[in-house]
Parts: sequence; C-alpha cells; structure tokens
Amino acid sequence: MRRRFVQIDGVLYEKGTAPRPAAPMVQGDIKPYFSMVDGTLITSRSKHREHLARHGCVEVGNEKLQDKRNYDAAPQQRHELIRSQIDAMSHREFKAALKADADRVKWNSRED
Repeated sequence: MRRRFVQIDGVLYEKGTAPRPAAPMVQGDIKPYFSMVDGTLITSRSKHREHLARHGCVEVGNEKLQDKRNYDAAPQQRHELIRSQIDAMSHREFKAALKADADRVKWNSRED
C-alpha cells in the first residue's frame, strides 16, 4: 500500500495522522454581491438561498444528483436483456466493451 502525505504549515504528516484543529472551523459569511437575475444586493448566505429559491435558480455544482438508473424490469428480466445484448454483439464489439468496462473499473477504484 502506498503511503500518502499532506503538508500543513510546512510540516509533512502521513495522511490520516494530521493533527485535529483545536477549535471548530467556522465559515464566514459571503461578501455582498449584486444579483445577476434582478440586480438586487445580496448581503448574506440566508438572503442568497432565499433569492435562489425565489427565482428558481440553483448554484452550479450544488444541485442534487438524480438517480439516472432505470430499474423498470425485474432482476431476472434485466439478466435476460443483458444476455441478449451480449449475444447480439460481434466479437470485436464485445472485446471493446469489455476493455471499456475494465478501464472504468481501474480508474474508478483507485485509492484516493
């Protein structure tokens, strides 16, 4: 297993052994800004959230992910559907799909 380190105030700590902060970290309020929707001045996080809700907006990167999987078939039917899709593939298509899956697993299972 590879060891990983993080640098805090010029000191290297092995990942997972960094010192805990002495006090809770508090995030400050946002700086006032003018809305791009209607030009009003937004002066706090609560007004920001209120403004977004009022105008039906979401912050990019903060939207809730929706489950894109479609499980409209029973597990046995899905099994049969996958089998029929594989049977309809050529040898070359199957090898390409297998390689794509192996690459996806390899890159998604890397230790962070």
